[in-house]
Amino acid sequence: AKLESPTEMLEVEHADRILTIRLNRPDALNSFRPEMLSGIAEPVEAAATRDDVAVIVLEGAGRAFSAGVDLRVLQGIDPKAGKIGDVFDAPARRAYLALRNGSVPVIGKVHGACFTGALEIALHCDFVLTTADTKFGDTHTKFGLRPTWGMSQTLAQAVGVRRAKELSFTARTFKGPEAVEMGVANACVADKDALDRLVAERAAAIAGNSRAAVAAMKALYGLAQEGQGVEAALEAELEREFPDIQDTADRLAEF
Repeated sequence: AKLESPTEMLEVEHADRILTIRLNRPDALNSFRPEMLSGIAEPVEAAATRDDVAVIVLEGAGRAFSAGVDLRVLQGIDPKAGKIGDVFDAPARRAYLALRNGSVPVIGKVHGACFTGALEIALHCDFVLTTADTKFGDTHTKFGLRPTWGMSQTLAQAVGVRRAKELSFTARTFKGPEAVEMGVANACVADKDALDRLVAERAAAIAGNSRAAVAAMKALYGLAQEGQGVEAALEAELEREFPDIQDTADRLAEF
């Protein structure tokens, strides 16, 4: 069956074992509506059961990755105690758990702008590649909101607690080079064309490796993010079984 988008606010493309999910509200800088978030989850969840998807790329159409939550939708909601509420939180949770817990690695391909809810979703990807002029920021405190999609955990893991506090308390904007320096992004390149090339290169490299071994690696790095003590985690790494890895002998023979 063809992997398809459940909403026109997303585009889904599938070729060469690479599944691209593109946020598609370019006129609104791809700001999130709830159906976009649940829409991200659907193809990501479906990809886990398919041998013809080795890597997922999450990107934005037009000038930006995403400006975050569509504040116009929020105007119809009365946020209680700084929480934006289940209209957004339930689909966002489904999206980020799919990105984190699925067996397929997810590259966050971030250009233009990546603010608040969009930064949270990007940080749930396995890694982020970006451009020098991309603007990032966590603006929760600016709008009297507190995070509910993981910012306090994922940003702290990416950059360290002290840097994360500074970014969230000030709500300041930072660009691609600083995002790399701090650990929000893995690499930044000159422009969108260069980003297209870099992401294609990284995605192809992943797709060329053993899908089952990559899935095992993602699951084991998940252990590292659970905050267990290192002894327990080392034990768990050794104990976990991955019977899906069946291509070792073939791959060694090619060596």
